[in-house]
Amino acid sequence: MYAEELLSALPLKKIIGVLPNQISDIVIDSRGVQPNSLFVCIKGYTVDGHDYAQKAVDAGATVVVTERELPLNTAVAQVIVKDTDRAIGLLAAKFFDYPSQDLTMIGVTGTNGKTSVTGIIQNILQGMGEKSALSGTIGFNLNGILYESANTTSDALSTQQMIFRAKMEGCRLMTMEVSSHGLALGRLAGVDYDIAVFTNLTHDHLDFHGTMEEYGQAKGLLFSQLGQDLEKNKMVVLNADDAWSERYAAMTPFPVWTYGLHDERADFRAINCAYHDYMTSFDLVTPEGIYPVKMNLLGEFNIYNILAAMLVFYGRGYAIEAIIEQVEQLPPVKGRMEKVCSDLPVQLFIDYAHTPDAIEKAIAAAEPYKKGKLIFLIGTGGNRDKSKRPAMAEKASAADYVILTTDDPRYEAYDSITGDLAKGMLHDQYACIGDRAEAVRHAIEVAEPGDMIIFAGKGHEDYQIIENTKYPHSDADIAIEAGQLKFV
Repeated sequence: MYAEELLSALPLKKIIGVLPNQISDIVIDSRGVQPNSLFVCIKGYTVDGHDYAQKAVDAGATVVVTERELPLNTAVAQVIVKDTDRAIGLLAAKFFDYPSQDLTMIGVTGTNGKTSVTGIIQNILQGMGEKSALSGTIGFNLNGILYESANTTSDALSTQQMIFRAKMEGCRLMTMEVSSHGLALGRLAGVDYDIAVFTNLTHDHLDFHGTMEEYGQAKGLLFSQLGQDLEKNKMVVLNADDAWSERYAAMTPFPVWTYGLHDERADFRAINCAYHDYMTSFDLVTPEGIYPVKMNLLGEFNIYNILAAMLVFYGRGYAIEAIIEQVEQLPPVKGRMEKVCSDLPVQLFIDYAHTPDAIEKAIAAAEPYKKGKLIFLIGTGGNRDKSKRPAMAEKASAADYVILTTDDPRYEAYDSITGDLAKGMLHDQYACIGDRAEAVRHAIEVAEPGDMIIFAGKGHEDYQIIENTKYPHSDADIAIEAGQLKFV
């Protein structure tokens, strides 16, 4: 792309030096610079891109976008802007020619359920033979092929690259998990969403947002940023049982569809719910009538997730019967109340629950088919929101025996994490074991035939972050190995 044309996306800027004719790529990591690249200096949590500008220039960058003039020892053009985080969104969208305008873009936000809802939507699309893409916690899924990504909501450049790639691969739809961090930090600049979905809002990420009010307002950006052009066929899907939905409905002029279990005004409502350890069933109340639904996903929280996904399709004109047919074929969502298949005399489940609300819902989902003790292992991350830790343990206290551990301890001491959790315990049937592998083995050690164990906090993740290094870790593999030693 011509350099002047690309930089026209930045209305407020100061250019020092002579611009090259062409820009071949946009880069925010100096290690990925190719000749004729434009390098944007981004200030991250641990590193500042301004410190790597010279390396980028040495590797071939011909333009550097920066928040201050840099003493570079090579003559290149410097483009000085107020905010490089905002600039990268504008530049990336321009460079890839605003690819989201050519796809139906679905954004899903909320504290819990984002991964499940987006995964359900992607699976239904694939079941219907649609080419589609998904980005979120599990990575970037392009027509069934999974690629790794670093964050729930990627940086603005990676986001535009993924959407462009989906477009070039012939996708008509793309579903994205939308985090509050991503919204607040502007990582979604230039993404033109057609459908915005809200799951729920509960205690999480207050180390970043400060208060629940600020957290809720950050989520609301997804709905307010849908715009005001009513010629566009956009829609909003909200959880009628969550009080924040009323505020989000007021943030957009587009049609609002609601779902729930309790609010009788919901457009899609589940009644007569039945829970088993292998399936869930309910009757779906819709504007067109009542339909029986059976699914392989477990628990009440997954009924909410299914309802949200079903409304997305119904609102886009799909027949209810066709949607239900796909729902009944869905596999369990990986790492979300996922039953671990084994020949052990105990039931093992893996879940991603890492908030007080999600823990409460995971235990509630298990209660209907509990036979012996319910053993609940819960960990939380180091150097992150400490205020939610006692509340997490308080909710976990509903289990018969609780193991308090870590998930990604990072630089924080084990005892600091488990000690904060222990402050919320409501009974003394618990153990604090900071080493997660040892904690998993302890869960097997205290279990007896007929018991149920839920390993919460990691879900689909197959690693632990200790300091700044990822180490291989699988709750399921460790549990099965320990169980075979004990029971087989």
